[in-house]
Amino acid sequence: MSAVLDTPVAVRRTAMDLLARREHGRVELTRKLRQRGADPEMIEQALDRLSEEGLLSEARYLESFVRYRAGSGYGPARIREELQQRGLARADVEQALRESGFDWAAQLADTWQRKFAGRLPADMRERAKQTRFLVYRGYSMELVSRLLSGRSLDD
Repeated sequence: MSAVLDTPVAVRRTAMDLLARREHGRVELTRKLRQRGADPEMIEQALDRLSEEGLLSEARYLESFVRYRAGSGYGPARIREELQQRGLARADVEQALRESGFDWAAQLADTWQRKFAGRLPADMRERAKQTRFLVYRGYSMELVSRLLSGRSLDD
């Protein structure tokens, strides 16, 4: 049973319910409310008010998303792409990645260790497999190459 979103109060309540579960970006919250049948004008008014009250925050959403995805073993390139697909400004995404405080080289080493048990590739086929996995996860080719060749990631 879904609520009818035909009043500003109903739109606000639904938006607050969604925000109570987890942080959302404005674009994502707008999309979800539209899918539930809310009027675009009521959505904008409700979201403007929630932003003014500090209940809807793009900065908090970015911080939460970066922390969650990095904790799941994803690198900055993958996180950047996912956030841009969610309609967030590139400058805001870059700032969130810079301010996240993650050591991406350490994250890469940890992800590699968990997936491949710290075994350096024995042949080109295994190296390609490990490289594909790590680059897909969002780590730079440069860092991946240094890791898989056994060189220090701190250089």
